[in-house]
Amino acid sequence: MSDNSLDAWSKELQKNQLTGQGLPPIEKWNPPLLGDIDIRITRQGVWFHEGGEIKRQSLVKLFSSILKRENDDYFLVTPEEKWRIQVEDAPFFITELSIESKGNVQALVFGSTTDDQIIAGADHPVRVAVDVVSGEPSPYILLRGGMEGLISRSVYYQLADISEARTVDGKEVFGVSSMGCFFALY
Repeated sequence: MSDNSLDAWSKELQKNQLTGQGLPPIEKWNPPLLGDIDIRITRQGVWFHEGGEIKRQSLVKLFSSILKRENDDYFLVTPEEKWRIQVEDAPFFITELSIESKGNVQALVFGSTTDDQIIAGADHPVRVAVDVVSGEPSPYILLRGGMEGLISRSVYYQLADISEARTVDGKEVFGVSSMGCFFALY
């Protein structure tokens, strides 16, 4: 597939992609920090406020749409206010994977618990961090604004099932391809 047709297919796929579309322009907002608010996002993407789980999915989606990362801190921002929240690992949690194909190019489309749809590629790379103590892998995909989604174990296993061996820097690695990019998994 030529680069031009790959670009056209990418745009076609992105028309159906939710990530980044219809979101508030938080990158333009720089309100003063008003302090910390007792909101926490767990490693599994569950949101808590004052110790209780936020069960209204519409509220979680609203909050995730105004979530901003600055260095290692996360904030909920509006044009007038900015509140720091706590994030245990990554602010998004990936629970779905679908595979689209056109010719010999595939697109891996990830779905989050906040209904974001992300196509892995140059702008949305997949990476795997390995815990130095336990040796456990933690796979992530970049969503927006420097924020990542932790890929669930079941989705990681799906990726492992479709992985292929390649030689990278003289070493055999297993990984997946999406939109012409190769991402090492292990």
